Amino acid sequence: MRSRSEFSPESKSVSRQRSTKQGRSRRFPWLWVALPLVIWFGVRAVQIHFEQPDAILVLGGSKDREQFTAKFARQHPDLPIWISSGTPREYTEWVFSEAGVDLDRLNLDYQAVDTVTNFTTIVDQLQQRGVHSVYLVTSDYHMQRARVIGEIVLGSRGIHLKTISVPSATESDSSATKPEPFVKVLRDGGRAILWVTTGHTGSTLAHWKDE
Repeated sequence: MRSRSEFSPESKSVSRQRSTKQGRSRRFPWLWVALPLVIWFGVRAVQIHFEQPDAILVLGGSKDREQFTAKFARQHPDLPIWISSGTPREYTEWVFSEAGVDLDRLNLDYQAVDTVTNFTTIVDQLQQRGVHSVYLVTSDYHMQRARVIGEIVLGSRGIHLKTISVPSATESDSSATKPEPFVKVLRDGGRAILWVTTGHTGSTLAHWKDE
């Protein structure tokens, strides 16, 4: 025979609270996975905020990015500059020379064919040079995708990044200033993970349109 305490308002209240907590755990199991990630990204963001980059990395695709970087580089005279598949060498050297930047600081690489390979073709070179953190320069409309790829690819080598967005209002191709669809971010984020795990970018498996 059950005691009266089993049917008291207090016991019912405790029972309801337990069932509510259990229900939340069952309905939102992803919270236990997401919370550590949120904490990790928060700590990493604080670390990166106080870290001084020791190189500048420019993603090719627009003359405006190099013109912007030439001015930016004058404010950071001790940093080497890496440009991945930018404009032809003659034009790039002219832009930086006109800005008064020592051309010995330039490292021009033309292996990349898209945003993912902007990072995968150059990350080992950065690591070999002892680079631990970079200023990542690209157009503002392109930055979300570039940052996701960079966090994965550069992060796999322990290289942090700080983003420097070039305002799209200065872009000569106005049709390219629209925000990129999120599907591109997901697609290329997946390709970056594929590269980290297999060494392949997946660009040869299908036609990857990269604007």
